[in-house]
Amino acid sequence: MLGLMQDWPLTVDRILDHAKANFPNREVVTRSIEGPITRNTYGNIWTRAKKVTGALRARGIQMGDRVGTLAWNTDRHLEAWYGAMGMGAVLHTLNPRLFPEQIAWIINHAEDKVLFFDTTFTPIVEKIAPLLTSVKLYVAFTDRAHVPESSVPIEAYEDFIHGQSTDAAWGGFDENTAAGLCYTSGTTGDPKGVLYSHRSNVLHAMAANQTDVFGCGASDVVMPIVPMFHANAWAISFVGPMCGAKVVMPGGKLDGPSVFELLETEGVTFTAAVPTVWLGLLAFLRENKLKPTTLKRVVIGGSAVPEAVLRAFEEDYGIEVLHGWGMTEMSPMGTVGKLLPEHAAQDRESQLKTKLKQGRPPFTVEMKIVDDEGVEKPHDGKAFGRLLVRGPSIAKAYFKNAGAKNDKGEALEKCGFFDTGDVATIDPLGIMQITDRAKDVIKSGGEWISSIDIENLAVGADGVANAAVIGILHPKWDERPLLIIEPKPGAQPTRDQLLKFLEGKIAKWWMPDDVVLVEKIPLGATGKINKLALRETFKNYKFPTTQAAE
Repeated sequence: MLGLMQDWPLTVDRILDHAKANFPNREVVTRSIEGPITRNTYGNIWTRAKKVTGALRARGIQMGDRVGTLAWNTDRHLEAWYGAMGMGAVLHTLNPRLFPEQIAWIINHAEDKVLFFDTTFTPIVEKIAPLLTSVKLYVAFTDRAHVPESSVPIEAYEDFIHGQSTDAAWGGFDENTAAGLCYTSGTTGDPKGVLYSHRSNVLHAMAANQTDVFGCGASDVVMPIVPMFHANAWAISFVGPMCGAKVVMPGGKLDGPSVFELLETEGVTFTAAVPTVWLGLLAFLRENKLKPTTLKRVVIGGSAVPEAVLRAFEEDYGIEVLHGWGMTEMSPMGTVGKLLPEHAAQDRESQLKTKLKQGRPPFTVEMKIVDDEGVEKPHDGKAFGRLLVRGPSIAKAYFKNAGAKNDKGEALEKCGFFDTGDVATIDPLGIMQITDRAKDVIKSGGEWISSIDIENLAVGADGVANAAVIGILHPKWDERPLLIIEPKPGAQPTRDQLLKFLEGKIAKWWMPDDVVLVEKIPLGATGKINKLALRETFKNYKFPTTQAAE
């Protein structure tokens, strides 16, 4: 027997329809690429997104066609998102931090027909245009007066949508229709495309905004510092209009002074970004003896939260930190580190240890840990295992069957779960902790050492701007940890100082065998430490103790 409820497909266009109907005058504020702060509303964004749909259809774009964007977080970018997805086209966000050749490969693989871009990325567009095989239209997110001179035929966005009607139809298709495309960063092999559906995006946004996750409402002022090209801006581009929050788009200026200015002038209460952004903001606050006055909650994800950052926000400024973990294949939200009632009786240090873990999954995410044979490991907080996940917003396959593991083209394990590539523990309360990437875990004497744990501690030492740990071959122990330090400007921490700082904080056999200082630790396109590059740099490195062991 079926239920007798109305058929109401979960398509993304309904989110902006809802915002227009219920919050038409709620502001969307943007630090524009041209410089000035601009003010828009959900009602006007709905109108202009409809015009985007009309303009795309007028240029021959149809359902299923891919529409690329190479852009920062702005209201125009948001309009293009909803305009493309609303008509059933696939909105394909591109990461400008990748190498131009990678961007060109991804565009060609996706077969994008249109490329929207911010004028700051004109040099990239000019470099890749001769390599592109499917793009027929280049639209700059600006007006005619600010279109740069270029060898590429560029159309101004304002001209592109000018004169279009707001009668363009949205929706009317199956909720499982593809809505968005985002490629993994490709640190191992070619990037792979994750193809989100309308249903998965809507369900993911609702899950991400549960009370114990983002918990945003119409009284919030939300600033997505995490880029819209970084796994759907962690759902904030959907959550904002869904709950009616005022949204502040920071554009391309993500330095400490620029972020602080918007936090204060716009009264931001909730924001999200990777740790590198928060390190820059905290340094600015300390140097200038400033304090955020309206900010209540920050989500920190993309890589593990350093303890020093967590303590600074919560103890120095009274701002709640929500440690988030996920991945492109999960849309991306997987877990958030919100404490449970069971933690209320714990002392502050115990609570902090819990908050430094990756957290617990919201409804719609299932997870388990297994050994290399697929046998499930206990959730006792001690047993390590490969982290597997399942849910309605988690990929079952990659675009064009990349990485297929079965004859259906799926990228799933035999049990139907997706292997995250992480090694983790799960405690009896369901709180998960990543101990390493499967490829990054250091195997010493048959035991595992977590590079992440050591890195998070080392970042808190005096004079340390960033820290990385990699395994170096050892004749007796197979691998031993090497601690790589990027000092703060003017600082010169010593090997002995850093090792002494770690004493008592980690097991003795986890202690790095050596410490090296580098000018800059390489970061990948999403701001994570590039362990691949570090392993290449230090592939011939030998510990001082290696000769004796040999």
